[in-house]
Amino acid sequence: MKHVVQPAEWARHKAVWIGFPSHPDLWVEDLAPAREEVVAFARAVHADGRGERVILVAADEEAGSAARTMAKGIADVVIEPFGDIWLRDTAAIVLNDGTARDFRFNGWGGKYDLPGDDDIGQRLAARRHIHAESCDWILEGGAIDGDGTGRVATTEQCLLNHNRNPGLSKTDIEARLLSDLGFTSVIWLGEGLMHDHTDGHVDNLARFVGPGKLAIPQAAENDPNWLVYQHAARDAALHDDLEIVTIPSPGRVLRDEEIVPASYMNFYIGNATVVVPQYGAPNDAAAVAAIQALFPDRQAIGLHADHILTGGGSFHCISQQIPE
Repeated sequence: MKHVVQPAEWARHKAVWIGFPSHPDLWVEDLAPAREEVVAFARAVHADGRGERVILVAADEEAGSAARTMAKGIADVVIEPFGDIWLRDTAAIVLNDGTARDFRFNGWGGKYDLPGDDDIGQRLAARRHIHAESCDWILEGGAIDGDGTGRVATTEQCLLNHNRNPGLSKTDIEARLLSDLGFTSVIWLGEGLMHDHTDGHVDNLARFVGPGKLAIPQAAENDPNWLVYQHAARDAALHDDLEIVTIPSPGRVLRDEEIVPASYMNFYIGNATVVVPQYGAPNDAAAVAAIQALFPDRQAIGLHADHILTGGGSFHCISQQIPE
């Protein structure tokens, strides 16, 4: 019998949902440049037809019209009301049997409770005629990363946070990851990045790049997260069946004199490309080269994500793949 599990991201995709910045009151002066960055990302994923079908999700007619104009020929556009573009966390997670799991969402522990985010997963799945089973606990897609074999990486800071599922123990969470998503082995890391409002999503910290192969950042000079990376590598090394590889970190990235959770780990693995966020940091090119070496069958592309980052995330955060 086939093991039902969330496929690894490098498995073949039918399509990908990508959130399109829609609300001027949330994005203010970053709205137009964030839209440009999102469309550049969509274009790289489409890859002149070599990649997967791109579905830009806009929240209203104005945003939908802008998306159609900007992404003509590279993406389909659908209009579904949402709070914001972080579909990695709010869209349903599609498994290898064609069904999906839709989890409760509480605005990353009650920080950003926006209308439409709690049911966007069901609505997008229904548009694709995907049965999305509702799971009665809080889980965001960016909080987990799997390798398709049953392994999953996550952080204690997020999944065990009292602001998510205060009635569930670590053992309970592991049992639900198994029953709902087919994960048989949980790699528990500790803390996530500094100033990450998601409470330490793993897709900013550690990503699977092959079966049993986990990538973790190598701290740059003056890196505010150097201890976080060191502890993550230590925790991962407790698993004898894991190979650990490193990718350069962007180091200290400031916006308005504040440290922001910039991470090259927020890359998206498409059918033809791997799109890596860039921040104007010294290690930008080195990170793309390191990721290219890990995915020789795809083209690694670095694209700026500065304006998307003002909303709190990057390319992986705004996308959710639909596997074949």
